[in-house]
Amino acid sequence: MNVKVQRRQAIAADATRHTIVEAAHTLFVERGYVATTINDIASASGVAVQTVYNSVGPKRAVLAAILDHVAAGPETPTPVPVFMRRRVAATRTGRGAVRVLAAWFAEVHGRLGPMLHVMRDAAAIDPEVAQVERVRDVRRFHNYHEAARIIAERGDLRANLRLEDAAAVIWSLGNAEIYRFLVLQQAWTPDHYRRWLERGLRDELLRR
Repeated sequence: MNVKVQRRQAIAADATRHTIVEAAHTLFVERGYVATTINDIASASGVAVQTVYNSVGPKRAVLAAILDHVAAGPETPTPVPVFMRRRVAATRTGRGAVRVLAAWFAEVHGRLGPMLHVMRDAAAIDPEVAQVERVRDVRRFHNYHEAARIIAERGDLRANLRLEDAAAVIWSLGNAEIYRFLVLQQAWTPDHYRRWLERGLRDELLRR
């Protein structure tokens, strides 16, 4: 098989996966995870059931793919850890890295809100989805650890603050539940939230 044929096949496979993920995203938000079947996803995507399994996987894998897709937003198909590592690494100071992190949380929480509710509801009744959620949590914490390491390399991390503790600060202040409460319940604007988060991260992570 020549390179051009392989490239066309790869493009077609990516397009099929994208169609499936987009259709499942709409169904999960409208109906919920439990009420949506693989047959529903296949029908909405215009593909065979086996194509859903071949292109994405079982329903829990479809859910994980949606979360990755929505989180990446306009950067899709580049994974979030890849472009966020690039954004943070491009900064020259700890303050710049914190600014990037705060802007990212304000951006991603606005997109992910409905799907996080879907994930939470599904994890409460499906142990396999709960395991997916745990794996994603561990992965995110590792990514925050990497962000803390970059700040430390800039020489701006607070003295005696371990990377593990710095990652926990980022995890805690950047938690989606805080965004949900402040922006959706308390009617903060996303920009207000971003500025508040940037100050909090700066105060907790950076040298005075």
